[in-house]
Amino acid sequence: MRIHLKLLLDCTSDAAWRALRDPVVFRAVSWPLTTFTSLEPKGFPELWGPGQHPVRGRAFGVFPMGDQIIDISFPPAPEGVRWVRDSGRGLSGPLALVTSWRHTMAVSATHDGRTLYRDELVFGAGALTPLMVPVFWAFWQWRAARLRRLAPGF
Repeated sequence: MRIHLKLLLDCTSDAAWRALRDPVVFRAVSWPLTTFTSLEPKGFPELWGPGQHPVRGRAFGVFPMGDQIIDISFPPAPEGVRWVRDSGRGLSGPLALVTSWRHTMAVSATHDGRTLYRDELVFGAGALTPLMVPVFWAFWQWRAARLRRLAPGF
């Protein structure tokens, strides 16, 4: 299944690009619907780098969702566009029900100094996929609203 968002953020593309790689922003746009803690020995990195980053998720900070791997890469992009991709997977709990995951975020500058932000999630959970679509769609709307609200401070 595919969820795609496209919005304008009130910040420069450089600021948005840094925010997309910042675990603090990752946690801020998910809160309070989901909370995440790092399972890396030194905790969250200052900025996401390429590779696997294990986390533990909780719904509303209380209900265990399980552990997952955030698997970051920076694929080549067209001129003027910067992409980050998470091809991670759930390891335990409800997160492990998702059998395929590709989350790609892209930023590019607009003519007026703002940022065009594109966010695409392609996921599958076998026969459970149709049941998960409304949950992920609603969560992506929440993330988008939080990003718009936070962007001027990036």
